[in-house]
Amino acid sequence: MKPNLPPSVSPAEYQWAYSIVDSSRVSTFLISILLIVYGSFRSLNLEQEAQSRMLEKEKDRSSGSGSVSPDPENNVQTLDTMQALCLPLGASVSLLVMFFFFDSMQLLFAVCTAIIATVALAFLLLPMCQYISRPCTSGNKISFGFCGRFTGAELLSFSLALLIVCVWVLTGHWLLMDAMGMGLCVAFIAFVRLPSLKVSTLLLTGLLVYDVFWVFFSSYIFNANVMVKVATRPADNPVGVMAKKLHFTGLARDAPKLSLPGKLVFPSMHNVGHFSMLGLGDIVMPGLLLCFVLRYDAYKKSQLLHSAETGVPPPNHLNRITYFHCSLIGYFLGLLTATVSSEFFKAAQPALLYLVPFTLLPLLVMAYLKGDLRRMWDEPFLAVPQPKQLHV
Repeated sequence: MKPNLPPSVSPAEYQWAYSIVDSSRVSTFLISILLIVYGSFRSLNLEQEAQSRMLEKEKDRSSGSGSVSPDPENNVQTLDTMQALCLPLGASVSLLVMFFFFDSMQLLFAVCTAIIATVALAFLLLPMCQYISRPCTSGNKISFGFCGRFTGAELLSFSLALLIVCVWVLTGHWLLMDAMGMGLCVAFIAFVRLPSLKVSTLLLTGLLVYDVFWVFFSSYIFNANVMVKVATRPADNPVGVMAKKLHFTGLARDAPKLSLPGKLVFPSMHNVGHFSMLGLGDIVMPGLLLCFVLRYDAYKKSQLLHSAETGVPPPNHLNRITYFHCSLIGYFLGLLTATVSSEFFKAAQPALLYLVPFTLLPLLVMAYLKGDLRRMWDEPFLAVPQPKQLHV
């Protein structure tokens, strides 16, 4: 049923507005926000679990010989200033390598992607597997020699992830590719951390320039949109390549091309052939910022609880607004603006051009108004002594 429009207005003029509420667009909004929220809380839980283990060890050894050195978090990578500056450059080099040498290296890309996605998807499925296996297992770890020791839930999640990746290789289905991409997003947000607002600003600003250049200006240099070309180019199926070498012509012919999980794809339920695509970097990079502010919100909450115990008055209403909610709303508005722009201009848009300002600028303004900007900029998680009295 078409809307009743004035005779001078054609429905085509409002087609972009109806495309915004298409099922593919709605799926993009919901899934990207859920991945950021879930990955951020997984990261916060990992940090709190590590701190709890360190406190337990300190209590256990308090009667021993002095101080205890904290256990290093081997699985967590904290970016410093130099890494934040070099990451856009490294991403550009990787993009050029995939653009020029994709045909000769596509089998390597597919195999490496499958291996990494298996581990990331196992991490994504682990909480569900822990919930399922809790009544059946005791939680004891099983030794696999030099491979390490694993719980039953970890083995179950890895087996499910391996099954999903294998079925994806055999079928090339977009839904399985999306599941692998979701695992990559959550794992990256959970295991990579930004230490300060300065590093966050440098990283997101550099990636904004990177995204704008490769989407808008790469065609003037390379006669093709490098970002879109790499994101949409399918790879040869490893099963098909091996079948061809072993002269299994039927299997080689039936093996589908693989679209590598560097993006999330959501087909429309109403418009056949129409789909919405969002790069994993457009989820992960703003997600790192939201993960940082979630950790800062939790840290500040603990500091305020300590202040309340020492007699400091509770915070005002402005301080009760969390940075995480502010940044999450900004991400939603940035994604909405990017979607409207892509529909209005009928061309691919660099999503970070909209996501970075909508998430970073409100955060900077809010931190300034709340008086946290100086501390968040350099060393946000350093413990400072709390005053026992508040002087006005």
